[in-house]
Amino acid sequence: MSTQSSDISTILGKGSVFEGKLLFEGAVRIDGRFAGEIRAQGSLVVGESAHVAATVEADHIVVQGHVEGDLKAKVLIQVLAPANVQGTLEAPQIEIQRGAVFNGSCAMTGSASAPADHDTPTEAAAEA
Repeated sequence: MSTQSSDISTILGKGSVFEGKLLFEGAVRIDGRFAGEIRAQGSLVVGESAHVAATVEADHIVVQGHVEGDLKAKVLIQVLAPANVQGTLEAPQIEIQRGAVFNGSCAMTGSASAPADHDTPTEAAAEA
């Protein structure tokens, strides 16, 4: 699955505030505030300006902003600078970049089932 910025179908923009349950397929980027629950068959990108307090389940999760909660991915979680994550990470692959802050626990479980030729969520985060 490719998560180029052109593949992101929905954006909760900077200044937006949303509370509740977000269910989606594809790729979503959050740059505003979100509180609640996120369940996805696809990718979630939490931008630098975002503040998310939620339980999250998705295929790929890329965090550059502030997240409080439990993150569970089927394939990969990436915590990229200048992210600040407080909570639990669970995925077959976990990447925490130098300059990011992570306080909590993590578990690398299962095995990633992503095709070898897929683009990583990092590319979508870097392009947005």
